[in-house]
Amino acid sequence: MTLSTATTSAPAPAPAIPRGSRGRRVKALLAGGLVLGVGAAMTLAAWNDSEFATGTFTTGAFDMVGSTDGTTFSDHATLGTAATLPFTVYTAGMTPGDVSAAPFAVRLTAPSTAPASVTISAPAGANTGALSNFTYTVLDTGTTATCTAATTGTALIPAATALGTVPGSTTFTLPIGTGGAAGTATHLCFKVTANAVMTQSASATATWQFLATSQ
Repeated sequence: MTLSTATTSAPAPAPAIPRGSRGRRVKALLAGGLVLGVGAAMTLAAWNDSEFATGTFTTGAFDMVGSTDGTTFSDHATLGTAATLPFTVYTAGMTPGDVSAAPFAVRLTAPSTAPASVTISAPAGANTGALSNFTYTVLDTGTTATCTAATTGTALIPAATALGTVPGSTTFTLPIGTGGAAGTATHLCFKVTANAVMTQSASATATWQFLATSQ
């Protein structure tokens, strides 16, 4: 048997690149690299522009004050600080048919920025004594501060209303002031009448609440 030996031939050497051609290829690659670099830089550059907006908001003010003389106004914001109405004094006590009157005025303070709707009510538990001996009415006298038994005006609470009660929804409006001034006051006249039939030597205490709500 004849044995043969296999031989492995070496790979043929790569053809030599002429010196001039190699230089041109290198230059071509470099040129391509420069083009890619310039293109990347152009895509990263961008135009920028911004807009900003802001707003400032301030809350308004709202406050109502009262006066028993139509001139000096102050706060009477709680039941404990209620203003004492200057009713006509009867030194011997009221007799049937007597009418006792007292003024009261309310207005909005200068900083107030909204008009008000004012509701009159009778606070629970604040009306005591012989209330059944009396009836009353409350008149809106506009800008007139005078309040006597003979005073007339628009009835906010009708005549012959039982003392210590307020019928229905009794409301009126208050305007705001202008030019930094307080609002125009609304003057009220309270008139209490002694009933024809009444208990002698008996007293009663009535309290009214004025609740202002901004419109």
